[in-house]
Order: sequence, then structure tokens, then C-alpha cells
Amino acid sequence: MDGLVTINGVDAKLGERVTPNADIVKVNGKRVQVKNLPKITLLVNKPKGFVCSNEDGHADRLIFELLESKYRSVRLFCAGRLDLDSEGMVILTNDGSLAHRLTHPSHMVRKRYKVELDIPFDTSDLSALLSGAVIEEEFLKIDEVRPSKGKSLRSPKLDVYMGHGKKREIRRIFYHLGYKVKKLRRVAIGGLGIKNMSIGQSRLLKNEEIELLFPKEVS
Repeated sequence: MDGLVTINGVDAKLGERVTPNADIVKVNGKRVQVKNLPKITLLVNKPKGFVCSNEDGHADRLIFELLESKYRSVRLFCAGRLDLDSEGMVILTNDGSLAHRLTHPSHMVRKRYKVELDIPFDTSDLSALLSGAVIEEEFLKIDEVRPSKGKSLRSPKLDVYMGHGKKREIRRIFYHLGYKVKKLRRVAIGGLGIKNMSIGQSRLLKNEEIELLFPKEVS
């Protein structure tokens, strides 16, 4: 029976996963054709304590557990993750092109975060945040910092804007400057916000909402 099923020319292993329309699966040398699946894009208001991953043997809870049962059997991917301790907007989709547009830096998809520090922000550190620094062999920087509504820039509560995102980048660069991020919540991606969504809630996005995720091209 060896070689009966192959994935991309390699003998398949028991339990091995495939990505429809990307992986080539053959049975006895004949390719298995997969029906085109409908494109699904969900917005999730992620709570703390959930990992943005399809599989993680070390995680207690995965973000996909928050979805309605009808979506749990669909192979979805996180188009831009949040770490375990962070909350807010996460996009899940089975549309590979959309995921690439959302995550590749060249598309300049701007995200807004609500950040709460352990101490008031010292405005003399602003230039260091915006110019960036090499931390653990990675160059990290913040694109823009504004005071939260009703607060001053010297408050512990700030609005942070990023058009890119490396692993735990906001937490790491603030820590480098002597701050601990107590709370971090992503509240907007492009022109789409997370208002009126409860923590842990998820919903299907309409096409016009998906377009709001991307900056408008200037002609």
C-alpha cells in the first residue's frame, strides 16, 4: 500500500493535513480534484489567553474555539496574529490572497492599538519609539503614538499605530525603554474597527467591510 496516497509527490503520513487548491494530492497516481470552497473571512474579538494558531500542543486554548460550530470544520488561517496576552481584532480567512494583502508590509495595512503602560509615558522617549532600535537582532519601531481620547501624551494610556508587526513588537520596544505593557488591545485594522463586539465574539465580514481593511489608493 506504500505510495498509494501522495502529497506534493511525497508519500502521505497518517493524519497529515493538506491545504485545498495549494497542495497536490494523488491517489494511485491520479490527482484528487477539490471543489472550490467559498471564501470565508471572519472578524474575532480575541480575549487574553487564546493562541492564534491552528495547532499548538502547548496551548490551553486556541482562537478557533471561539468560532460558531459551522466554521470550525473550515480550514482557516490567522491573517495577522496577536500574542497570548493581547486582545482585540484578529482576521481569520481561507482566502490566501486576502491573507497576503493583510500581512505583507508592502500593502501598508495600518493597525491601531490601545496600550496601557505600568507608568505614565515620558514624552522624551517619543523620538526613540518612532526612530526605532535594534532589539535582539531585530529592528523594531512604532509608526505613530497619540494620546488616548481624553488623555494627555504623558498618560499611561496611549494609541499606537503600526503598518507592520513583528512578534510582540510593541511590548518589546516599550520594555526596551523601561516600560511594561499592562494591556494591549487591537481596535482597528485599516478603516474597520471593532466597536459593538463583545470580547470573544466572532462574525462573518461582508465584502464591503473587507475592503475597509485596506488603505484607499490615491490617484
